[in-house]
Amino acid sequence: MKSISSLLDGHKLFDASWQSMSIDVRPVCPEDGGECILEIDQTVDMVLDIERSKRHRDNPIPRPRPAEELICDGSKPYASDQICYPLDSTFDQPWSLSEVFGRPIKGSCPLTETDGENSEAVCMNISDQREVYSSPGAAEHKYPGGFFRCYKILDNAEFDLIIPKSQSDAIPGTPLDHPLLYAERSFTGHGQERGGVQTLLTNPSPDSPVEFVYLESLPWFMKTYLHTLRVKLTNASNNYTASPDKESLIKEIYYRPALDRRRGTQLEVRMLVPASSTVTLSYDFEKAVLRYTEYPPDANRGFDIAPAIIKITTPVGAPPLYIRTTSLLLALPTPDFSMPYNVIILTSTVMALAFGSIFNLLVRRFVAAEEAGLQWDFKVFKGRVVGRVRGLLGRLKGRKEVEMEAKIK
Repeated sequence: MKSISSLLDGHKLFDASWQSMSIDVRPVCPEDGGECILEIDQTVDMVLDIERSKRHRDNPIPRPRPAEELICDGSKPYASDQICYPLDSTFDQPWSLSEVFGRPIKGSCPLTETDGENSEAVCMNISDQREVYSSPGAAEHKYPGGFFRCYKILDNAEFDLIIPKSQSDAIPGTPLDHPLLYAERSFTGHGQERGGVQTLLTNPSPDSPVEFVYLESLPWFMKTYLHTLRVKLTNASNNYTASPDKESLIKEIYYRPALDRRRGTQLEVRMLVPASSTVTLSYDFEKAVLRYTEYPPDANRGFDIAPAIIKITTPVGAPPLYIRTTSLLLALPTPDFSMPYNVIILTSTVMALAFGSIFNLLVRRFVAAEEAGLQWDFKVFKGRVVGRVRGLLGRLKGRKEVEMEAKIK
């Protein structure tokens, strides 16, 4: 792997404070009516703690930091030298790509263009007043605005970024971009038969509406009812809540119902959220009953439901903007997986009792009490045998005594 993909490491990725991965597959058709192609876009988002990422190199075994390395808050009173309120020093902490990821970037991507903005492989949001050192041979380009710069990497050269400790407290922090839309998705309802999905879509802009496409891809065991689709509008300025006509907020709907065990439900809604407003989109669904072989090993945990995808409408020529909601955890009616074993044990017990009773009836012979005295008695036979054996032993013993007396005489 080359370029920024060479930094991908499973240990670093899953050790991050937050991580997200997605793959978008969409058709791209030329305007001249030519053959359409499929475009695959893979995205990996990570939120790294610099101190934690560097800990594995400096301190593989977790140990408390020495007291002399702690940066204490001097504005607080301390009753003892052993008390310290540490300060968050992440902003001033020096770091580099090789320290955080364990390796530098190896070359540039072969598909990167040689000239223009698309030839810049690594970009970062940081103040122009902050010192940043890069590997020799990399070309740096600072954009207007003072908080964005990119680097062009050589084909077969290693690239590393080094951010030293800030020497001045007057360097401004990087401003955060305000999102065009906030989305919050959750389950509603209770019970093991039915439920609902509720999505809160908030437009923070005070003067411009936002238009987008809301996409839900649900599994087949969530049987969605389209006639239960509801829309509620809440104005953030005066907290006014209303249930307007769907046509004023929902411009278009595409619905493909699910087929049991073949395909899931697809729901696409093109919506418009007014400025400084929140739209609540909700619908109901029914939980299907699965076969016991269709449950995962940890059935009581539930089923993961994929997040909803929101594509915000952008001007022509601008890159598409996607937002994903959080995933959901659906609890379905869980059967008693020990029941097959209980049925096997109960069936075996019933079969054993039935076989024993039937075999006893077939083999046993029933006679009257008068006939029982004429039958051969084992106890009488045993007593006779024991008496005869004792008589023989007594005779042998008497003969030995007679022979002994004869020898003595």
